Amino acid sequence: MDLWKSRSNSGKQTALSVACVAVGLVLVIGFRNFEGVGSNAGAGFLLGLLVLFIGVPGLLMRGKQTVLVNPGTRQITIEDSNRFRTKKRTIPFSDIVSVSIGYLGKKSNNVTWYYLVLKLRSGEDYPLFAPGRFFEGASDRSIVMSWKQRLETYLGHERHTLSHTGKT
Repeated sequence: MDLWKSRSNSGKQTALSVACVAVGLVLVIGFRNFEGVGSNAGAGFLLGLLVLFIGVPGLLMRGKQTVLVNPGTRQITIEDSNRFRTKKRTIPFSDIVSVSIGYLGKKSNNVTWYYLVLKLRSGEDYPLFAPGRFFEGASDRSIVMSWKQRLETYLGHERHTLSHTGKT
């Protein structure tokens, strides 16, 4: 079996953060002369601050996640790196009890990210190809289903569960 290496798209993370900062600034500047917090203009100003405070840390903390599934060593290595630190986690195949598909978003507004959920022996649910990291294909359920099947083949799991974890 081949080594499986996948990297997140930090460019899309940056674009989303820049958009948040831009929208936040427009709202803050546009509604800076509000009469009171209870007014519509006050609400626009506060919304602008909120969006701005989401975008700025997003720019500062943006990073890349690399997932390496190595059937030779029988482990998955996840490396998260940003401007300030690099964090590495290794999960042995023997610690994985099951693999399922999770999703983040709502189908009704057509914004959905799918990812794999590793159920570990410790009881922890670990999100692999985490939402918001912009892994290529993560918005297509059939692609994520193929990831699940590929990982289960690597793990040697004989039964393929169809369980799902949903978060909105």
